[in-house]
Amino acid sequence: MTPRPLSGLLDSGEPSGCCGCQPAFDGEALTVQAEHCENGGRLEANPACRDSVVGALVDRDCKRVVVSDAGLEARYEDAACALLVAAGRFAEVVRDRDERLADLARRDPLGAATEATGRADATADIAAEVGLAELAARADSYESVLAPTVGLTASDWRVETAVPPDARLVETRSLDTGATVRRYARDDGRDRYVLEPSEHQLDRTETETLARAYRRLAAGHVDGGERAPGRAVRDVAPAAADTTRLTRILVKHTRGYGLLTDLFADAAVSDVFLTAPVTENPVRVRVDGDTVATNVRLSEAGVEALASRFRAESGRAFSRAEPTLDAAVTVGDRRVRVAGITEPASDGTAFALRAHDRRAWTLPALVANDTLTVPAAALLSLAVERGRSLLIAGPRGAGKTTLLGALLWELPASVRTLLIEDAPELPVRQLQSAGRDVQALRTGEDGGEIDPETALRTALRLGDGALVLGEVRGSEARVLYEAMRVGANSEAVLGTIHGDGAAATYERVVSDLGVPPSSFCVTDAIVTLEYAETADQPRRVRAIEEVVGREEPRFERLYGRPDGELVRTGRIERGNSRLVAGMATPEETYADVRGALETRTRNIDSQTASMRTDVERDSSPTPDRSG
Repeated sequence: MTPRPLSGLLDSGEPSGCCGCQPAFDGEALTVQAEHCENGGRLEANPACRDSVVGALVDRDCKRVVVSDAGLEARYEDAACALLVAAGRFAEVVRDRDERLADLARRDPLGAATEATGRADATADIAAEVGLAELAARADSYESVLAPTVGLTASDWRVETAVPPDARLVETRSLDTGATVRRYARDDGRDRYVLEPSEHQLDRTETETLARAYRRLAAGHVDGGERAPGRAVRDVAPAAADTTRLTRILVKHTRGYGLLTDLFADAAVSDVFLTAPVTENPVRVRVDGDTVATNVRLSEAGVEALASRFRAESGRAFSRAEPTLDAAVTVGDRRVRVAGITEPASDGTAFALRAHDRRAWTLPALVANDTLTVPAAALLSLAVERGRSLLIAGPRGAGKTTLLGALLWELPASVRTLLIEDAPELPVRQLQSAGRDVQALRTGEDGGEIDPETALRTALRLGDGALVLGEVRGSEARVLYEAMRVGANSEAVLGTIHGDGAAATYERVVSDLGVPPSSFCVTDAIVTLEYAETADQPRRVRAIEEVVGREEPRFERLYGRPDGELVRTGRIERGNSRLVAGMATPEETYADVRGALETRTRNIDSQTASMRTDVERDSSPTPDRSG
């Protein structure tokens, strides 16, 4: 048995032999059964297969050509389908003038176009009128113009098999799912991320086995719940087949998230974007900070199935009546935040998916990757430990939730934490596993969750402790600030908010969310994150600003980046910081708090220097709390 890897699906050359392709129209598609074709219906490589398909298009147009062979499906769409349709039209019109040229157009449309356009008679006009001349002029070869997207018949996912001719291979990696990733660079900057799923390494017998198992599963001939895919495979697999591997692939495409599983298996991929209309746009990924197009495509049925799967796992509504989705799901071994939009709010359904970090970030780890400096980390660490209220501001994707999650480890281990978020992104499980008392409340507008305002009021009744809001964005803001103003909690209050700096955050909280200016003054500091200018360091703290004033707040910067580096402004050293003064216990002076900051700075610096940046299972990542 010979494997059929992605790289071998488009071998050059033109195999000979009779064509056993069986074309038939199915709505707007021309479907081709190629099980009896010794060349597998490969239109890009075999003139006889092209003859069968173009011959069917002499009398009728189509929008796509779908070739099925031994459990694999190749789709010829867009320019590929247009060339085949134009060849059929040309063959029909020109037959009365030149039967030989009409036959040539069926086997070799590019050759027929070259001959027709070189003539001085009406055949050149016919080639132009039906579009064959223009389409052929754009084509370098059949391997490029007739490059299909290929996938299992058991799947709605397809991959493009051609790589741009000017692309340079810069990296190849193997993933835990068995897939292979290749990164290509191009002179025009349109780099390419090419995924070769493990199923494209299967041989003919294995893909046929998957197709038969899928048909049994879809027809309801196999029961057993979650075990049904494995039973379906074992029912039809040859004795020597690797049924474990085949079952894993079948589960991925019938009970899982298809090629999203492979994309998110790549640790370098943080985001996946499916842009409407999804069937006309390649899937894009953000990999190592850069957003690039992939060779992955999803069918219309696949988009609908994906939306249905997101609804089922998240419990959130998503339809024309509720055209937006904000949910969290598990793809492979990663938690993924899903933002979706559909009609009538969009021309079709689209999704943006962001993976949570597998690791639980700590302040030393964020220092190590240059998100912030050691002294700035020490200030935030001590402020959280001593019960200050901090807002983390910045644009979407700037790392607000990552920083918030890191700050949770700075709370004293004895402090109870009440955490409110609409999609689970913060490291609740890791904190609980480390012995922390963390109570999470889920909010939402559907799916049975409570609304954010009710969740906050409930949290205030669940016991005194630190209060954490995954995002401050609605009516809960007024409840939060009222609770802070009257001292309803004695520990830190932490949250994230969309805003560009302290002044913009203040405007959003007061003007948009209806919090009185005097109430906002109980905020101790605002930490603003931004995207850096280079792709290898996409997120960083831009400023730490404290709030001063009792009735009308103003903002004083403690840390900033005047020349690119995060540096002190000198306000703390001059003894002018309200934030530092507020950390002092009744027995301490301002100088004592500065001493504690220096001690904390040394601790974090030591941890960062010795690469002790991971979470300790039995203690906080900043164990020395003295001073």
